[in-house]
Amino acid sequence: MQKDYQQLISSVRGRINPENFALKKAFSDELSTISYSQVLIYIRLAMKGVEPEYTQRSKDAGERVKEHLSKELENVTFRYQGSVMTNTHIKGYSDIDLLTISDKFYSYDASNIQQLLASSERRSKYYQSSIEKLEKEVNASSYLGNSIQDLKDLRIKSENVLNGVYSVCDTSKPKAIKIKNLSLNREVDTVIANWYDDVSSIINNKGDYRGIQIFNQATNSKENPDYPFLSIKRINERSSETNGRLKKMIRFLKNSKANSNQDIDLNSFEINAICYDIHPSKYENLSFYELVPVIYNQMKEIVTDDNKADSLVSVDGREYIYRYKQSRKDNLRILLAEIEAIFVDLKKTIV
Repeated sequence: MQKDYQQLISSVRGRINPENFALKKAFSDELSTISYSQVLIYIRLAMKGVEPEYTQRSKDAGERVKEHLSKELENVTFRYQGSVMTNTHIKGYSDIDLLTISDKFYSYDASNIQQLLASSERRSKYYQSSIEKLEKEVNASSYLGNSIQDLKDLRIKSENVLNGVYSVCDTSKPKAIKIKNLSLNREVDTVIANWYDDVSSIINNKGDYRGIQIFNQATNSKENPDYPFLSIKRINERSSETNGRLKKMIRFLKNSKANSNQDIDLNSFEINAICYDIHPSKYENLSFYELVPVIYNQMKEIVTDDNKADSLVSVDGREYIYRYKQSRKDNLRILLAEIEAIFVDLKKTIV
């Protein structure tokens, strides 16, 4: 059964441009050239980024929170994470995550690094310069303070600052303080964290390879490490190399998921990995509608080939996406059906 593309087009327009800003002339002209086909218009809109005016408001809201916190807090670094930083978000009213990272200490993967250094077999796989970096890390002076207390104090101080500034400030969430900037109509999540370094981070001189551990107020503990900055860097670089095509594919999958009548449990982390895994040579010179079969074939291969599914890794290269995670594959299968329906309709149009 063919999809109702008029309804889908309206849905995407409302999501990425809720206040109906005038489209840039170049994009409006592009749409006019494919006005004969609603499926082509839908695909193009589903691949389009949110209007810059909306994204800028999200960033401005984050900057204002950062300004308030930076006046009162010491020994912190601020960084952003999330799809706004790669321009792969699909909602005009997207919120933004502001990481407030303690600079009083950092953690590292001591157990794995010590095991590596103790194994001649594992050591032989690294350059001597890398081994020296790992040894230097192990031999560095350890932090004598109480890291959990430091994070707890940072959370409390941040709550006090934001409560004093914003009338809408939710401190009930264990991992974030959520405020709403009423003038900009944007929410900002302030997330307390510390730096975390693993082998890859250390041998690559840290930087964007560094991870973070988010503080969970409810459990009074640190979450497992996450590596958002390397993912942001790689997606931005790969998309730049392919003239924005990688981000078009990511947005297309996100919008197709959002437009589905079914509840598809598939997050940005997985969608990013699926699209990033496709070799640029397969799509770097294609037009927008030619990206649809590329995405479809990638998803179909993951769903039907266990070896392909088991080998798929996250954008930062640290986590297998589908290995031992059948439920994730089941949800991907549902999204594949959505993409297949669009692919079939597209083929009828371009034959």
